[in-house]
Amino acid sequence: MSTAKIPNQKKSNEETTVIVGMSGGVDSSVCAAVLKEQGYNVIGMFMKNWEEQDENGVCQSSKEYADVISVCEKLDIPYYSVDFVKEYRDNVFQHFLDEYEAGFTPNPDILCNREIKFKVFLNKALELGADYLATGHYCQNILIDGENHLVKGNDPGKDQTYFLYTMKKEKLEHVHFPIGHLPKTEVRKLAEKFDLSTKHKKDSTGICFIGERNFKNFLSNYIQIKPGKFETLSGEEVGEHTGSAYYTIGQRKGLGLGGPGAPWFVVGKDTKRNVVIVERGEDHPALFFDELWADEISWVSGEFKGELPLKCKAKIRYRQEDQDCTITKIEDGELHVQFDQAQRAVALRQSIVFYTQVQGHAVCLGGAMISRAGKSHYEQGQ
Repeated sequence: MSTAKIPNQKKSNEETTVIVGMSGGVDSSVCAAVLKEQGYNVIGMFMKNWEEQDENGVCQSSKEYADVISVCEKLDIPYYSVDFVKEYRDNVFQHFLDEYEAGFTPNPDILCNREIKFKVFLNKALELGADYLATGHYCQNILIDGENHLVKGNDPGKDQTYFLYTMKKEKLEHVHFPIGHLPKTEVRKLAEKFDLSTKHKKDSTGICFIGERNFKNFLSNYIQIKPGKFETLSGEEVGEHTGSAYYTIGQRKGLGLGGPGAPWFVVGKDTKRNVVIVERGEDHPALFFDELWADEISWVSGEFKGELPLKCKAKIRYRQEDQDCTITKIEDGELHVQFDQAQRAVALRQSIVFYTQVQGHAVCLGGAMISRAGKSHYEQGQ
């Protein structure tokens, strides 16, 4: 049996209580199994955030909780369910709707981690007497020079630090990521080893409260989105869209625009006029930017540490490779970023997340919300 220790752990494994946030998926199931094998006092806790029945009258959360129960009974550990439906609607879902109504494309996973999983859920775990909350995120909590750091997961295709950049080091002192050092293939093997009922369960994708349903139909139940015009940068009308909120910068698919020539791409939005601006070509200069500004800054350390200008790496979307950049200044709650190479499709109100190397670890410094971009290459005449 492994004698692995959690960062900051002061008691023996047997004396340490870990509540595992269990979603009904394979990742959190393996977390519980690994911790149980390591000798910790493990408790499974299911978080109910959404309450809506499918066409058969069955609530999706009930299905997920049934999987949690199955795994916990297999592992012979206690389990509970906690209800955060109201908190989720008030602090995550309403913000999601507000952003879409304003014409932006929000990322609710970041807000859910900040407001639910590592706020009310973590507080609940600690209130119940847990020493730590463990989750199935693909990231790591590593002590470097006696201080907790949020570090990328070892599986580059699964790393989730992008969604966790609002985490603070004080919370990391109570959080553990048992599978963050593992590749997904190894997690699947462990699920087989422990013979968990979730071992063959597919990974969930997309936004949790939408599921497999049509996104436009779902959103239309909550907000009124008006159709409008597609226009080119010169003002030529080239078609009609179903609502500017449904489109994001750089998008190609789903525009419904054809004709001879290169494919159309979204290069901008005029939300006041409800116009989506499009141009032909994946490499159109209107899609490329050298700099941006961002606000709502959140540092894992709690405050900016270092000197400006700061050379580091960043990503402006989850699946992007890390980009070399320089944070040149921070003033009036906004930071300025200059990129070494032009960035394609900078979308307002998306997050930019920063990284640096510390003693061989890819440390997440924090991030911010993109508030404005510099002049595009088209505007610069390139």
